[in-house]
Amino acid sequence: MAAAQRCHHGMRNGARAGAGARWPLPAVLVLWTSLWGVAASYPMPSRTNATLLERRWESLFSRSYLGVSGDRSQQNWESDYLQGIKRVRRLYCNVGIGFHLQVLPDGGISGVHTESPHSLIEISTVDRGVISLFGVRSELFVAMNSRGRLYGTRVFRDECKFKETLLPNNYNAYESFVYKGFYIALSKHGRVKRGNRASTAMTVTHFLPRL
Repeated sequence: MAAAQRCHHGMRNGARAGAGARWPLPAVLVLWTSLWGVAASYPMPSRTNATLLERRWESLFSRSYLGVSGDRSQQNWESDYLQGIKRVRRLYCNVGIGFHLQVLPDGGISGVHTESPHSLIEISTVDRGVISLFGVRSELFVAMNSRGRLYGTRVFRDECKFKETLLPNNYNAYESFVYKGFYIALSKHGRVKRGNRASTAMTVTHFLPRL
């Protein structure tokens, strides 16, 4: 009986001691910080996070593929293409002994075998797939009239517009924008051919822009 009473008193004293114990404040702070760090390292997935991640990948792809920032890649690509695109080249036609298209000061258009200042031509984009040809030395635009004849003019007009088409042999063909089926062409003697008597099946309409 006495032993049982001593055991009972011991249990009560142990319970009181346990109830009276308190965790020191620094230990509590350390434990709370540790738990918070573990929770933060495993963020819960959500649709918002997935959407943000997808947008970041799209932006990264735009910058990598197009070479511009993702914000302006689609918005400004077309305006950049249509404005300010200029190339100074010589248009080489591989017929006869080979000729470069030249624009003379008197408005004449012809072919010249050797490179000359009059064969430097500024190719400017005026619309998607449509260009103008401007003689750098003569300061005249290349134009084609309704009879398929080429001439030089200082006044830019619709007859100065040509559709530029890349051919399978990597040469270009230049078709009148106004008169469909009329092409810039040089004969094997370096003279201009009537545009309505030429087609892309003929080498006389094939030109290679080169420096």
